[in-house]
Amino acid sequence: MEILKGLKYSKTHEWVKVDEGVAYVGISDFAQESLGDIVYVELPTVDSEVSKGDEVANIESVKAASPIFSPLSGTIVKVNEELEEEAELINHTPYDAYIFAIEMSNPSELDEMMDADAYEEYCETEASH
Repeated sequence: MEILKGLKYSKTHEWVKVDEGVAYVGISDFAQESLGDIVYVELPTVDSEVSKGDEVANIESVKAASPIFSPLSGTIVKVNEELEEEAELINHTPYDAYIFAIEMSNPSELDEMMDADAYEEYCETEASH
């Protein structure tokens, strides 16, 4: 399992990378391994307003369908359209295959997310249950 330093992580296994005030959101390596082969991603709508914790997208794998939650509040400014044709990119490069990007309305919400070390501990606890 790979956990990248410099990203923020949520308890629902989304990662966040901030670039020039825009937060890119995807799912972690732990999440994609748990899901198995991803076959479809339902992307959110650009320009939609979301609140932290809102269900904004869905991922379907050969095992299950899984909701994706927004780890931050703001406006969705971009979606990764490559995933419509190649959902499996999330399996191959989970930290490059972002799902959507948010212009944050409350950047302080990042402070509530886990860093790589805290997320690694969280995953170890999850895996042992």
